[in-house]
Amino acid sequence: MTTKRKSIITAIVVLVLLLGLTVIFKVQHTANIQRAREVTLRRRLHERTVKKATTPQPTVVNWHAPSETNHAYPDVSKYPNLQIDVSIKKQRVYLENDGHVLYTMLASTGKPGSTTPRGNFKIQPERGLHFYNASSGEGANYWVSFKGNGIYLFHSVPVDIHDHYVVSQANQLGKKSNSHGCVRLSIADAKWMYENIPLNTPVHIH
Repeated sequence: MTTKRKSIITAIVVLVLLLGLTVIFKVQHTANIQRAREVTLRRRLHERTVKKATTPQPTVVNWHAPSETNHAYPDVSKYPNLQIDVSIKKQRVYLENDGHVLYTMLASTGKPGSTTPRGNFKIQPERGLHFYNASSGEGANYWVSFKGNGIYLFHSVPVDIHDHYVVSQANQLGKKSNSHGCVRLSIADAKWMYENIPLNTPVHIH
């Protein structure tokens, strides 16, 4: 084989190798671009999912029903140290025994200018099925007194003069202080309180 022929063959082999490497590089480069696009798309999808999950969604309060649906009201006969803890900040009523929360109720306490009194009280003898206050234009059902012998009460969301529940007020349960000083509860929670809460049960409002 002549030197010239060997040179031609060598050049052809080198050219083939270069072409092969070029093809491999292009394929690898294309694959890298595709992977980068997939990563970017996954990241954007994740960001949208996280944003959607963390965006606060409006909640509709079922003010007819018990506040908790995953378990029943406590059997008060089993808890000799039962106490009612009212958080004005959180708009919640907690039924507790020795510091352990047994049940949590949505609540609405007194609005500015008609604030719910803070301090330590006890459930008083006065309780009833219904009342209506003409001066405030509101009433309620299933009430239990904790201060003033019928002045400051736990009771249902408000009713009008015809005993129709005031929906605009009831929808604020657990969200906003909008009572005249009493502690509003859902209809079911107020009914349970009226029927079950023992006389002299301690009440702590803060």
